Amino acid sequence: MRAIVLEGYGGPEVLRWREVPDREPAADEVRVRVHATAVNRADILQRMGGYPPPGPKPEVELPGLEFAGEIDAVGRDVHGFRPGDRVMGLLAGGGYAEYVTTHHRLLMPIPDGLSFEEAAAIPEAWLTAYDALFMWAGARMGDRVLVHAGGSGVGTAATQLARAIGATVWTTVGSAEKAERSRALGAKRAIVYRQEDFVAVLREETGGRGADIILEFVGAPYLARDIEVAAVGGRIVVIGTMGGSHAQVPLGPLLAKRLRIQGTTLRSRPLEAKAALTQDFAVHALPLFAEGVLRPVVDRVFPVQEAAEAHRYMEANRNFGKIVLRVG
Repeated sequence: MRAIVLEGYGGPEVLRWREVPDREPAADEVRVRVHATAVNRADILQRMGGYPPPGPKPEVELPGLEFAGEIDAVGRDVHGFRPGDRVMGLLAGGGYAEYVTTHHRLLMPIPDGLSFEEAAAIPEAWLTAYDALFMWAGARMGDRVLVHAGGSGVGTAATQLARAIGATVWTTVGSAEKAERSRALGAKRAIVYRQEDFVAVLREETGGRGADIILEFVGAPYLARDIEVAAVGGRIVVIGTMGGSHAQVPLGPLLAKRLRIQGTTLRSRPLEAKAALTQDFAVHALPLFAEGVLRPVVDRVFPVQEAAEAHRYMEANRNFGKIVLRVG
């Protein structure tokens, strides 16, 4: 089969489309013919040598944390799936390829009405947002939620998920255009961080109470300000560190407000944890896509052979929602 391979670490030019060994599915696995995958910040970090896949270093390193496609073959112990089924799911790596093999418990059916490109925009972003909001932050109706990087794949997913349960959402974004699109997804207000102070805005709009939940993608530059604007009993979930990974934390307000800071990542979790999250999401959130309550936001679709250009596009922060790679 063919796949995008990391031929060294560095800029987008290290991404090369070439032949790689294929493999048969194990007894509890399926092989999927990939129709689409998507670009994530983690792919860029991996390309630069800063986010290796879990486990021993593979002989050939393939990026890609999600896929959407059709089952091509099933292992002898797999039940409930068969060749031809339209499926999507998480991967620890290897999604930029014509075929992937994965454990059958990590599969989700593609909701009716969604294309493969739309489906490829769901697994990583939506499971990350769902996990952060509900598993770690315990989101519920009436919560006040601040979503940083509101124009990212995870940000667009978190905005919709929070609104679906009756929470009030504020986002931070990089431009007026992204602010308009974020409001269209359900944000009460989208704060353009280059022009406004999100702490001042949240204090004013919540009557000084602040945010019950904060989803943090920027990292070090924002953490102290998150603590400042968090409500008493607030939960700050750190999902990314795009702006830096070393922060000074003011312990006084952290103690006085009884705050909780939680870190999370999906890639390094064991199979059982990923499978449990996948199945919980499939039961509680996946039906809402078919009903039109939730929708994946696809910014742009590139052919997989143009993965390098897709990485440049993400690094320029031009996207609102997901950048998808079409395979085949």
